[in-house]
Amino acid sequence: MQSASSPPGRPERAGYHHGNLTEVLLETAVRLIEEKGVDVLSVREVAKRAGVSPGAPFRHFRSRNALLTAVAEQAMTRLTEAVQAELAAADGGDPVAGLGAIGRAYLDWAWRNPTHFQVISSRTLIDFHGSELLVTRNEAIRQQMLALIDEARRSGLIRADIDAGDLMLMLRAFAYGVSRMWIDGHFPEWKVGRPPDQAMRGALDLFIGLLREQP
Repeated sequence: MQSASSPPGRPERAGYHHGNLTEVLLETAVRLIEEKGVDVLSVREVAKRAGVSPGAPFRHFRSRNALLTAVAEQAMTRLTEAVQAELAAADGGDPVAGLGAIGRAYLDWAWRNPTHFQVISSRTLIDFHGSELLVTRNEAIRQQMLALIDEARRSGLIRADIDAGDLMLMLRAFAYGVSRMWIDGHFPEWKVGRPPDQAMRGALDLFIGLLREQP
């Protein structure tokens, strides 16, 4: 996805020194996935590319699954930070705007971190439920969404008869689906003319606008 509308590149990797091996291995794993695909990733290949001994990574990651789970945890940390930043900037008195803020954070995170998105999205690559960080932070976002939906219903901003669980699933499916379409290269077939990040946000703004109760 090398184009003028692609997400900004990451800085070059800092050299390995004592104490930052975990970060170097994670960054190297992401770069290898971007270059060769996740199917060929191995802990030993990551070690070779990072310039460390073949056994060094195994002190941190016992398996390929553990390494990819750590990449997913890094992805979740970035998503959580993005959500909190968008919520802090949103209108705190408007719960529908809050839902939009979470959606924007998700789309921006996926646009800036497509490889992380692909790794964390696959339950066959990672041990999602074996990671306390993944489970607790995902649940925290889910609870934030539920609270905003309940507040929006009580305030009359969305229909009171809308089921909170159904709406949350629809919101999650929308953000995930739009991100997946871009990452999997579907935008050209659907004649998306704007830069991807602008098109994704535009679709979200329309979607959130349609949620509001009409007078």
